[in-house]
Amino acid sequence: MSGSAKVAFLGLGVMGYPMAGHLAAGGHQVAVYNRTAAKARKWVKQHGGTAAKTPREAARGADMVFMCVGNDNDVRGVVYGKDGALAGMKKGAILVDHTTASADLARELNAEAKKKGVGFLDAPVSGGQAGAENGVLTVMVGGQKGHFGRAAPVIDCYARMCRLLGPAGAGQLAKMVNQICIAGLVQGLSEAINFGMKAGLDMPAVIDTISKGAAQSWQMENRAATMIQGKFDFGFAVDWMRKDLGIVLAEADHNGARLPVTALVDQFYSQVQQRGGSRWDTSSLIHLLAIDWTPRKR
Repeated sequence: MSGSAKVAFLGLGVMGYPMAGHLAAGGHQVAVYNRTAAKARKWVKQHGGTAAKTPREAARGADMVFMCVGNDNDVRGVVYGKDGALAGMKKGAILVDHTTASADLARELNAEAKKKGVGFLDAPVSGGQAGAENGVLTVMVGGQKGHFGRAAPVIDCYARMCRLLGPAGAGQLAKMVNQICIAGLVQGLSEAINFGMKAGLDMPAVIDTISKGAAQSWQMENRAATMIQGKFDFGFAVDWMRKDLGIVLAEADHNGARLPVTALVDQFYSQVQQRGGSRWDTSSLIHLLAIDWTPRKR
């Protein structure tokens, strides 16, 4: 869709708030809804647009309705019912779900949207709060090609990569692949940093060196320094990672994939929660290894 679109954004959390802001900055007419109405009013004061009292009101007349909420039940809560988004959407509009949720929910929403003459895309994102704020998210999309073609130019307001990967549910499955990769990478990085510190190495120097070789990763570039310092207030919270890994493991039970490392890391994150780290970021896995930062003497 070229030019300005009339859009709605449902859910103004750490991701949704800046994503909706990029839509407004891109010249689109934006109506927002948030469960806590004060945050919607704050957003309007900052970005313009309108704040709606219900998802239905926000969605009324919109060309596209975007949402980014917590989990499957939260999605159903804003989509269904007399005050839900589907009740307010016009025929031919497109519903885009940026929530990380189950593939089964994506297929369910696709079917319900089709009954209403509405398009649907499941479009979970990767890049965290910083990616949302800087407009450089990676968006993994499932749905019909025609719907994607219309929505992609609008999504580009906050994405550096947006790709259709298959039918409804494919976006959520791709996000599961993403989280499997991250889980193993963070655990490996945690073990490596802990090992190096116990060995008495200058770990900032070591990381700077090996990050130029085959060990390089986004996690190493963006989290190693704070992991070495024992600081864990940067980005995606452990509670949300455990939610995502729960979805991954449930899907693996369904499709027969073996995920021994992912299942183990999920349990490690459970231990972080038990230590009071529910809101720490995912790099806090190292906390389970590095309680004592003193090198061992030979």
